[in-house]
Amino acid sequence: MSVSRALGFTAGAVLGGLSAAAAYGSVSKGSQMFGPSVYRGPGTRKSIALTFDDGPSESTPDLLDYLEKEGIAATFFQCGMNVKRLPHIAGQVAAAGHEIGNHSYSHPKLPFKSREFILREFSQAQQVIESETGVTPMLMRAPYGFRWVGLRQVQERLLLLGVMWTVIGFDWRWPAERVSEYVLRHRSPGGIVCLHDGRGVNVRPQIGNTLEAVRAIVPRLRDEGYRFETVSALLDG
Repeated sequence: MSVSRALGFTAGAVLGGLSAAAAYGSVSKGSQMFGPSVYRGPGTRKSIALTFDDGPSESTPDLLDYLEKEGIAATFFQCGMNVKRLPHIAGQVAAAGHEIGNHSYSHPKLPFKSREFILREFSQAQQVIESETGVTPMLMRAPYGFRWVGLRQVQERLLLLGVMWTVIGFDWRWPAERVSEYVLRHRSPGGIVCLHDGRGVNVRPQIGNTLEAVRAIVPRLRDEGYRFETVSALLDG
């Protein structure tokens, strides 16, 4: 093999390895490559955290009504664009005592975006959430769970802890029964459940299956002795 071909082969192998490492770091629940992140609590007590991404939406109040009725505090990872569009609903989430996290401004996929773009997305969302709700988020979740280079610096600058999940319900795709069955099958003490009260930054998203799934999940977990906590409370345990 010629030197040039050998060098080309080596470079290709290195780049392939780097690509695989970046892909793992981007999506793996336990990866710390692009910033400090958690995907579950310590599991020292029988508690679980319900989290909802992509809100607020026009249907969020229906979810809030159910959570209030059940006495559940949840964590909502909100998109700045949705907060700007529906500030009164974002305010209702905060007023109900739920925890609010930063889910970017426009819900983009972060891989291969520039550091400046990623900083702008989370800085804009942080500013809008603060100004409209009076809450300064201390948690963040990357859209789609995809993290990337530059996110660590964003977390350091905005003082945000990254949050992934123990189980995601695929509620933007699956019917309610399948969502609830999947979540319940993967339940565990200290678990963080990811569901959605919006669908990206779409206007008037249909989240009926999410609401139905939540109404099935909550009583089953309660019957098993689970408590519901915000992510921060879960981690404090």
